[in-house]
Amino acid sequence: MKKFNTIIGALIVLFAVACEGPEGPPGFDGRDGLDGLDGEPGIQGQVIEVDGVNFAYDGANNLYSALITFEDETNFEVFESDAVLVYRFDGVIDLDDGSTADAWSQLPQNFFLPEGTLQYVFAHTFVDVELFIDGNFDLSGINIDFTDNQSFRIVILPSVFAESSRMDTSNIANVMSALGVGEDDIIKVQMN
Repeated sequence: MKKFNTIIGALIVLFAVACEGPEGPPGFDGRDGLDGLDGEPGIQGQVIEVDGVNFAYDGANNLYSALITFEDETNFEVFESDAVLVYRFDGVIDLDDGSTADAWSQLPQNFFLPEGTLQYVFAHTFVDVELFIDGNFDLSGINIDFTDNQSFRIVILPSVFAESSRMDTSNIANVMSALGVGEDDIIKVQMN
């Protein structure tokens, strides 16, 4: 009987020890349920649509560029740790049900032309985003359809959200939905 009790005691201790593990990461502020509110905390993200972007050619570097300064376009504070996504307007497409939808492509975006490859890319800081058109051929003569009157959407994702999210950022509709941003919430800016 002593042997049986020893085996049962060892199994109980083993079971109790196996049920414990390291403490998980701390939760997000406001998710303790004490305030009585359900749902996700308000994640502040921002979507800015900039229309009428005209790129300037830099012959010394064989590229086009356009600078968009956040302070000029929004009162939303951008932090160094925030993620910035940029989407280029590709045009309006017809859907099967007879309606239309705007098509947006995430940068970088490539175009394969007879002369070579052309690419829209960007660099950003917490102050601005600079858009570039780069290529592996002489860009000085490219069609103005690539350089003039372009439209872009700039999405600013808070670092907490960007780190915890596993969404497909190639689809701007998914990003806007996750941020809770609708078409009416987009800040629209017209460049000079």
